[in-house]
Amino acid sequence: MRHDDFPSVTIEGDDATVARNVLREEFGEIVPDLEAGETYIGTLDSWDEDGIVLDAGQPVRIPADELGLGPGSPTQIRERYGLVQHLPMQFVYGGGGDADAEEDEPSRLADEERDRLYEWTRGDGRLNVNSATRAEVRATLNRAGHAQDYVTIERLGLLEQSVICTENTDPPGLLASVGQYLPAELRCVVP
Repeated sequence: MRHDDFPSVTIEGDDATVARNVLREEFGEIVPDLEAGETYIGTLDSWDEDGIVLDAGQPVRIPADELGLGPGSPTQIRERYGLVQHLPMQFVYGGGGDADAEEDEPSRLADEERDRLYEWTRGDGRLNVNSATRAEVRATLNRAGHAQDYVTIERLGLLEQSVICTENTDPPGLLASVGQYLPAELRCVVP
């Protein structure tokens, strides 16, 4: 575990190549060198009034005006879309912002990522969770008597899950009911 409680994986042995390929396909890959204009996956690391920072093997700042998720500060957008710490997000790398290079654009969220987040607000609501496995989230919901209140649990990342609520379920109510049982960050997406 890293200093911020995010897992770091080292793979060795005869099946290392196969294991790396499976992990890369399932969760994306953090590469050492980013090329301007290319799409990568980073995990939500921090946010402030000026933008968000994704961890893509190096910090990548996405300015507030490059989020493309409607009005509001990055903190308000984080609340609206239920963005939890370490959530994997696609971005287009802008080149690093070297002051001498005019062609450098700021990094931005990828169109696919914006579409995914907008789609979340069009459904029946979600409860996003980090620092918990899919099985832990499912067991907690079922133990708390909410088996009928969700359709499925979508895996967003290694320890990031999204509970897709049924039509008659209130995501904030679900959060209030199970929040004390899940030692995790919880955020609602309300349609």
